[in-house]
Order: sequence, then C-alpha cells, then structure tokens
Amino acid sequence: MTSPPRRALTRDDIMDMADYASIRGERRAAITALKRHRRLAVGPFATFHFECFETMWMQVHEMLHIERGGEEQIAGELEAYNPLIPPGDALVATLMLEIDDPVRRERELYRLAGIEESIRMEVAGSAVAAVPIEDEVARTSEDGKTSSIHFLRFPFPPADAARFRTAGTRVLLGIEHPAYGHLAVMPEETRAALADDLDAGA
Repeated sequence: MTSPPRRALTRDDIMDMADYASIRGERRAAITALKRHRRLAVGPFATFHFECFETMWMQVHEMLHIERGGEEQIAGELEAYNPLIPPGDALVATLMLEIDDPVRRERELYRLAGIEESIRMEVAGSAVAAVPIEDEVARTSEDGKTSSIHFLRFPFPPADAARFRTAGTRVLLGIEHPAYGHLAVMPEETRAALADDLDAGA
C-alpha cells in the first residue's frame, strides 16, 4: 500500500545544504522525469506545469542552494511554496506564457491581461474554473500588462474529483480569453499522474 501524498512541507523536510549538494544531480533528474507527465501545452505558447509535493520540495531546496540564506531563509521559502502543493481538494498549476521573442512577448502580454480569469478544466463535461493563487506580486500591472507566470488552483467538488480519478475520464483544459482561445485534451498518462493530487474522499 502506497503512502498518501504529502500536502505540506515542514522544516523537517529540509536537508542540510551540503547533503543536498551531494544528491542534487540525481534529484534533478528524477524531478525532470516526474514533470514530463505533469505538463500540458494549451495553444502555441501557454504551458501548464502541475505542481506537487516533490516539485515544491525541489524548488525550495534549489532556492536555498542558490541563495545560501541558511536557516533564516527557510521559513520564507516554506511560506512561499507550500500554497503550490495540492491540498487534496484541488489541482495546482503554474501557467507559463513562453514567448522567446522579446518584442512579441511584450505585445502579447498586454493583449492577454486577465488571462488567469479565463481558464477552466472540463472533467467528463463538468467545468472546473481556475482560481488565481494570491501572492505579493501583482500579476497584472496598472497599465494592463499581464505576467508571463501565473499560479492557479483548480478547486474540485467531490463528484468532479471522483470523475477525475477514474481511469479513462476525458479531461479538457482550455483558455477562453478573447486574444487566446485554445483547448487541449489531457493525455491519459497526465490525468493518471495528477489523480493522486486529489484525495479519494475529497
């Protein structure tokens, strides 16, 4: 019997940085493999990266490894990244608008103001709307430019969670913004990878 998914990072989960450095390459390779089935592109440049305990464990350790803030940094990183771990009744995703050309990127980000309010998932025909995760960074500037990164939660009613966890369920992920209307079918391998993010009794 497998252990239930972890829903939060604590101080006890944080490794000594010297020990982390010794396994960093191995862990990064494992997380890269894990992320492969937790990623879904919608349209030409919007990609959803569905987060979990393991991806946030890696993110926190990478921040500590790079910034070298020591013990004083840990509490802040836990506070920043714990909201991105699925709580059991929702999926959590980082939406990245990936446009290489800087001129085009600037233009598109102005056109896509409010995109975070136009995202939904359909699970066997039932809609689950995305909700932006609040943080200290304004995701749309006062002059109407959106961010290239958005943090989103998809809250699931119990019936939709049960449907999502059922093998073979048809899941669609769509963006219904006037300047970016695109829809993608979630591959079964991705649905299966995300199924444990939702509690069985959610």
